[in-house]
Amino acid sequence: MRIAVLGAGGIGGYFGGRLAGGGHRVSFLARGAHLQAIRENGLQVESVRGDFVVPDAVATDDPGQVGPVDLVLLAVKTWQLDDAIGLLPPLLGPHTAVLTTQNGVEAPDQVAGVVGRPSVLPGIAKIFAMIAAPGRIRHGGGPASLSFAEWDDVPSARVEELREAFTAAGIATPAPDGIWSELWAKFLFVVPLGGLGAALDATVGELRDTPAHRQLLEDAMREIEAVARANEVTVTTRVVPRTMAFVDQQPAEATTSLQRDLLAGHPSELDAWTGAVVRLGAQADVPVPLHRLLMAVLTARYPDALPALSGLRAGKTDGPTS
Repeated sequence: MRIAVLGAGGIGGYFGGRLAGGGHRVSFLARGAHLQAIRENGLQVESVRGDFVVPDAVATDDPGQVGPVDLVLLAVKTWQLDDAIGLLPPLLGPHTAVLTTQNGVEAPDQVAGVVGRPSVLPGIAKIFAMIAAPGRIRHGGGPASLSFAEWDDVPSARVEELREAFTAAGIATPAPDGIWSELWAKFLFVVPLGGLGAALDATVGELRDTPAHRQLLEDAMREIEAVARANEVTVTTRVVPRTMAFVDQQPAEATTSLQRDLLAGHPSELDAWTGAVVRLGAQADVPVPLHRLLMAVLTARYPDALPALSGLRAGKTDGPTS
């Protein structure tokens, strides 16, 4: 199978590396020092499941050198998405599937606006991985799974073929009960933790163990639940208590990628997380006062939180996921 990995950071580097090791023809699109290191030394992956190297990894910054593929693994962060979409045309053939992996619920629509819904496979990556150094990916934990489905959740031959290929390469690909339900469930988990963690400068443990902060977490989750229902997304009536129970299982010292990026002055996913709740709430006429407040506070505190798009930067094509 011919596969292009657009964004060879934590997610793209790990999953693409596994697929290359499984015998597939994988091309990694990267830039700068990361690209040079992959070309010179191969793609190196340090993993809790065993280190490995793709010694002859094909890497380029020109999608035209790759040409049409069977699958594009779109593994950039949300703030890089517009630039990445502009690189898609040379990779697309009549049957190319584009698998989205972004945290958030707007990315599949954003990609579909350019390539059409039939080409898009909405996906959910669950992994803690990052670029440790140019040419080197570090996988620190998480299920290391990649769930995906057709837009309408209808079973298809191409999805089954891809799941079989991923599974054979050592990648867990659980079939989602409903891809949109699961996308929103993850959204409901990461967005309140990210926004409140950044606003309160608090770890996961501090958020969940401080009664007032824990109540804010639940309130923020319920705002997202209401927006999901207004958008006719099926979510369980127990989505908030189940998500809070999952929060209780996380390491107390953990923080989200959004919080870390804001504190470090890096480009962030604030607009795709908290900003998306505000936008979608307004479109559905659902009040989301807590997320509106968080958006106002965080954009005032971090004036560069919504940066102009700046391409696939060397060494920053991806970061830790949460």
